[in-house]
Amino acid sequence: MGKGKLAKFADMERYENVFQYPYSVVDDVPFDMKGHWREQYFHNDNPIVLELGCGRGEYAVGLAQRYPDKNFIGVDIKGARMWTGATEALNKGLKNVAFLRTNIEIIDRFFAPGEVQEIWLTFSDPQMKNPRKRLSSTYFMERYRHFLVDGGIVHLKTDSNFLFTYTSYMVDTNKLPLLLRTTNLYAESDEAYCIANAIQTYYESMWRERGIDIKYQAFKLPQTGTLTEPDVEIEMDEYRSYHRDKRSSKTTAK
Repeated sequence: MGKGKLAKFADMERYENVFQYPYSVVDDVPFDMKGHWREQYFHNDNPIVLELGCGRGEYAVGLAQRYPDKNFIGVDIKGARMWTGATEALNKGLKNVAFLRTNIEIIDRFFAPGEVQEIWLTFSDPQMKNPRKRLSSTYFMERYRHFLVDGGIVHLKTDSNFLFTYTSYMVDTNKLPLLLRTTNLYAESDEAYCIANAIQTYYESMWRERGIDIKYQAFKLPQTGTLTEPDVEIEMDEYRSYHRDKRSSKTTAK
Protein backbone atom coordinates (compact mmCIF):
# COMPACT_ATOMS: atom_id res chain seq x y z
CA MET A 1 0.00 0.00 0.00
CA GLY A 2 1.35 3.42 -0.93
CA LYS A 3 2.26 6.03 1.60
CA GLY A 4 -0.53 8.50 2.44
CA LYS A 5 -0.43 12.20 1.59
CA LEU A 6 -0.01 13.33 5.21
CA ALA A 7 2.93 10.98 5.69
CA LYS A 8 4.52 12.24 2.48
CA PHE A 9 4.14 15.86 3.53
CA ALA A 10 5.69 14.99 6.89
CA ASP A 11 8.62 13.40 5.10
CA MET A 12 9.16 16.43 2.91
CA GLU A 13 9.23 18.77 5.90
CA ARG A 14 12.48 17.09 6.95
CA TYR A 15 13.93 16.39 3.47
CA GLU A 16 17.07 18.45 2.93
CA ASN A 17 16.44 18.57 -0.84
CA VAL A 18 12.92 20.06 -0.64
CA PHE A 19 11.98 23.73 -0.18
CA GLN A 20 8.29 24.46 0.37
CA TYR A 21 6.97 27.96 -0.33
CA PRO A 22 3.39 27.78 -1.60
CA TYR A 23 1.71 31.03 -2.59
CA SER A 24 -0.20 31.18 0.69
CA VAL A 25 2.97 31.70 2.75
CA VAL A 26 5.58 33.13 0.40
CA ASP A 27 4.70 36.74 1.22
CA ASP A 28 5.38 36.11 4.90
CA VAL A 29 8.50 33.95 4.50
CA PRO A 30 11.41 35.51 2.56
CA PHE A 31 13.44 33.18 0.36
CA ASP A 32 16.99 33.94 1.39
CA MET A 33 18.55 31.53 -1.11
CA LYS A 34 17.44 33.62 -4.12
CA GLY A 35 20.64 34.32 -6.03
CA HIS A 36 22.60 31.87 -3.86
CA TRP A 37 21.44 28.41 -4.93
CA ARG A 38 24.91 27.40 -6.10
CA GLU A 39 26.84 28.50 -3.03
CA GLN A 40 24.27 27.63 -0.35
CA TYR A 41 22.76 24.40 -1.66
CA PHE A 42 24.66 22.87 -4.58
CA HIS A 43 28.13 24.02 -3.47
CA ASN A 44 29.42 24.28 -7.03
CA ASP A 45 29.39 26.68 -10.00
CA ASN A 46 27.56 24.39 -12.42
CA PRO A 47 24.61 25.59 -14.56
CA ILE A 48 21.14 25.49 -13.03
CA VAL A 49 18.27 23.84 -14.94
CA LEU A 50 14.62 24.07 -13.88
CA GLU A 51 11.88 21.55 -14.59
CA LEU A 52 8.61 23.47 -14.23
CA GLY A 53 5.58 21.34 -13.45
CA CYS A 54 7.82 18.42 -12.50
CA GLY A 55 5.07 16.14 -11.14
CA ARG A 56 6.77 13.06 -9.70
CA GLY A 57 10.16 14.49 -10.54
CA GLU A 58 11.06 11.69 -12.93
CA TYR A 59 12.67 14.04 -15.41
CA ALA A 60 14.56 16.13 -12.86
CA VAL A 61 16.00 12.99 -11.26
CA GLY A 62 16.75 11.37 -14.62
CA LEU A 63 18.56 14.47 -15.89
CA ALA A 64 20.52 14.78 -12.65
CA GLN A 65 21.76 11.21 -13.05
CA ARG A 66 22.61 11.70 -16.71
CA TYR A 67 24.28 15.12 -16.34
CA PRO A 68 26.24 15.30 -13.07
CA ASP A 69 27.89 18.52 -14.27
CA LYS A 70 24.58 20.42 -14.04
CA ASN A 71 22.25 21.30 -11.16
CA PHE A 72 18.52 20.52 -11.48
CA ILE A 73 15.53 21.89 -9.60
CA GLY A 74 12.06 20.38 -10.02
CA VAL A 75 9.23 22.83 -9.37
CA ASP A 76 5.59 21.97 -8.72
CA ILE A 77 2.81 22.76 -6.26
CA LYS A 78 1.67 19.12 -5.89
CA GLY A 79 3.73 17.94 -2.92
CA ALA A 80 2.41 14.39 -2.77
CA ARG A 81 3.66 13.78 -6.32
CA MET A 82 6.96 15.56 -5.74
CA TRP A 83 7.66 13.25 -2.79
CA THR A 84 8.41 10.42 -5.22
CA GLY A 85 11.27 12.21 -6.97
CA ALA A 86 12.61 13.81 -3.80
CA THR A 87 12.70 10.42 -2.06
CA GLU A 88 14.40 8.76 -5.01
CA ALA A 89 17.02 11.52 -5.19
CA LEU A 90 17.82 11.11 -1.50
CA ASN A 91 17.99 7.33 -1.75
CA LYS A 92 20.37 7.57 -4.70
CA GLY A 93 22.52 10.20 -3.01
CA LEU A 94 22.03 12.73 -5.81
CA LYS A 95 23.43 16.06 -4.66
CA ASN A 96 22.75 17.92 -7.93
CA VAL A 97 18.95 17.89 -7.73
CA ALA A 98 16.52 19.76 -5.47
CA PHE A 99 12.78 20.35 -5.38
CA LEU A 100 10.84 23.57 -4.88
CA ARG A 101 7.16 23.29 -3.97
CA THR A 102 5.51 26.50 -5.02
CA ASN A 103 3.15 28.03 -7.55
CA ILE A 104 4.87 28.53 -10.89
CA GLU A 105 3.08 31.88 -11.25
CA ILE A 106 5.53 33.27 -8.67
CA ILE A 107 8.63 31.37 -9.84
CA ASP A 108 10.58 34.59 -10.39
CA ARG A 109 10.59 35.22 -6.62
CA PHE A 110 13.04 32.36 -6.08
CA PHE A 111 15.81 33.06 -8.60
CA ALA A 112 17.98 36.10 -9.26
CA PRO A 113 18.68 37.58 -12.72
CA GLY A 114 20.90 35.26 -14.76
CA GLU A 115 20.84 32.50 -12.14
CA VAL A 116 19.22 29.87 -14.40
CA GLN A 117 20.55 28.54 -17.72
CA GLU A 118 17.76 26.25 -18.96
CA ILE A 119 14.08 25.49 -18.41
CA TRP A 120 12.23 22.25 -19.12
CA LEU A 121 8.46 22.20 -19.61
CA THR A 122 7.56 18.51 -19.47
CA PHE A 123 3.97 17.54 -20.26
CA SER A 124 2.51 20.81 -19.02
CA ASP A 125 -1.25 21.29 -18.88
CA PRO A 126 -2.07 22.82 -22.33
CA GLN A 127 -4.58 25.21 -20.73
CA MET A 128 -6.56 25.40 -23.96
CA LYS A 129 -9.02 27.94 -22.53
CA ASN A 130 -6.57 30.36 -20.94
CA PRO A 131 -3.35 31.43 -22.73
CA ARG A 132 -2.05 33.27 -19.64
CA LYS A 133 -1.85 29.96 -17.77
CA ARG A 134 0.16 28.16 -20.46
CA LEU A 135 3.74 27.70 -19.29
CA SER A 136 4.98 28.42 -22.83
CA SER A 137 2.98 31.64 -23.22
CA THR A 138 4.57 35.06 -23.61
CA TYR A 139 3.15 35.85 -20.15
CA PHE A 140 5.40 33.20 -18.64
CA MET A 141 8.29 33.93 -21.01
CA GLU A 142 8.41 37.43 -19.54
CA ARG A 143 8.62 35.90 -16.06
CA TYR A 144 11.39 33.54 -17.16
CA ARG A 145 13.35 36.53 -18.45
CA HIS A 146 13.65 37.73 -14.85
CA PHE A 147 16.06 34.90 -13.99
CA LEU A 148 17.07 33.10 -17.20
CA VAL A 149 20.39 34.05 -18.77
CA ASP A 150 20.22 35.97 -22.05
CA GLY A 151 19.59 33.36 -24.73
CA GLY A 152 18.83 30.67 -22.14
CA ILE A 153 17.25 27.50 -23.53
CA VAL A 154 13.62 26.51 -23.08
CA HIS A 155 12.68 22.87 -23.78
CA LEU A 156 9.08 21.79 -24.38
CA LYS A 157 8.19 18.09 -24.32
CA THR A 158 4.50 17.29 -24.67
CA ASP A 159 1.84 14.85 -25.78
CA SER A 160 -0.49 17.78 -26.57
CA ASN A 161 -0.70 18.77 -30.21
CA PHE A 162 -2.46 21.96 -29.11
CA LEU A 163 0.34 23.06 -26.78
CA PHE A 164 3.04 22.09 -29.27
CA THR A 165 1.32 24.00 -32.09
CA TYR A 166 0.66 27.03 -29.90
CA THR A 167 4.28 27.10 -28.73
CA SER A 168 5.52 26.78 -32.30
CA TYR A 169 3.45 29.81 -33.30
CA MET A 170 4.68 31.71 -30.24
CA VAL A 171 8.31 30.96 -31.13
CA ASP A 172 7.89 31.77 -34.82
CA THR A 173 5.81 34.92 -34.24
CA ASN A 174 8.48 36.35 -31.98
CA LYS A 175 11.39 35.05 -34.11
CA LEU A 176 12.94 33.27 -31.14
CA PRO A 177 16.00 31.24 -32.17
CA LEU A 178 14.75 27.69 -32.77
CA LEU A 179 17.18 24.88 -31.96
CA LEU A 180 15.14 21.71 -32.45
CA ARG A 181 11.55 20.84 -33.34
CA THR A 182 9.84 17.53 -34.06
CA THR A 183 6.29 16.17 -33.95
CA ASN A 184 7.55 12.62 -33.31
CA LEU A 185 10.46 12.63 -30.91
CA TYR A 186 11.01 8.88 -30.83
CA ALA A 187 11.26 8.66 -34.60
CA GLU A 188 14.29 10.97 -34.55
CA SER A 189 17.69 9.33 -34.92
CA ASP A 190 19.72 12.55 -34.72
CA GLU A 191 21.87 12.57 -31.59
CA ALA A 192 20.79 16.16 -30.93
CA TYR A 193 17.48 14.79 -29.65
CA CYS A 194 19.03 12.36 -27.17
CA ILE A 195 18.63 14.71 -24.20
CA ALA A 196 14.86 14.64 -24.79
CA ASN A 197 14.29 10.99 -25.66
CA ALA A 198 16.75 9.35 -23.24
CA ILE A 199 14.31 9.73 -20.33
CA GLN A 200 10.74 8.49 -20.51
CA THR A 201 8.24 9.14 -17.72
CA TYR A 202 5.50 6.76 -16.64
CA TYR A 203 2.69 8.78 -18.23
CA GLU A 204 4.77 9.37 -21.33
CA SER A 205 4.98 5.61 -21.88
CA MET A 206 1.19 5.42 -21.42
CA TRP A 207 0.65 8.08 -24.09
CA ARG A 208 2.89 6.21 -26.49
CA GLU A 209 1.05 2.95 -25.86
CA ARG A 210 -2.13 4.86 -26.69
CA GLY A 211 -0.63 5.78 -30.05
CA ILE A 212 0.03 9.45 -29.30
CA ASP A 213 3.33 10.82 -30.61
CA ILE A 214 5.53 12.83 -28.26
CA LYS A 215 6.41 16.31 -29.53
CA TYR A 216 9.50 18.28 -28.62
CA GLN A 217 11.09 21.62 -29.37
CA ALA A 218 13.91 23.69 -27.92
CA PHE A 219 14.48 27.40 -28.44
CA LYS A 220 16.46 30.30 -27.00
CA LEU A 221 14.87 33.14 -25.08
CA PRO A 222 16.69 36.46 -25.57
CA GLN A 223 16.37 39.15 -22.91
CA THR A 224 15.44 41.89 -25.38
CA GLY A 225 12.49 42.38 -27.68
CA THR A 226 8.75 42.74 -27.15
CA LEU A 227 6.93 39.42 -27.06
CA THR A 228 3.61 39.10 -28.88
CA GLU A 229 0.97 36.43 -28.41
CA PRO A 230 0.14 34.54 -31.62
CA ASP A 231 -3.31 35.43 -32.97
CA VAL A 232 -4.35 32.15 -34.55
CA GLU A 233 -7.04 29.53 -33.98
CA ILE A 234 -5.59 26.11 -33.13
CA GLU A 235 -7.37 22.77 -33.21
CA MET A 236 -7.99 21.60 -29.66
CA ASP A 237 -6.88 18.24 -28.31
CA GLU A 238 -9.50 15.51 -28.23
CA TYR A 239 -8.69 14.72 -24.59
CA ARG A 240 -7.87 16.57 -21.35
CA SER A 241 -5.61 14.09 -19.61
CA TYR A 242 -4.88 10.39 -19.62
CA HIS A 243 -8.20 9.20 -18.18
CA ARG A 244 -10.49 12.09 -19.17
CA ASP A 245 -12.00 13.18 -22.48
CA LYS A 246 -12.21 16.82 -23.56
CA ARG A 247 -15.19 18.48 -21.87
CA SER A 248 -15.59 21.50 -24.13
CA SER A 249 -17.61 21.31 -27.36
CA LYS A 250 -15.28 23.85 -28.98
CA THR A 251 -12.97 22.54 -31.71
CA THR A 252 -10.45 25.41 -31.83
CA ALA A 253 -8.96 27.99 -29.49
CA LYS A 254 -6.32 30.72 -29.51
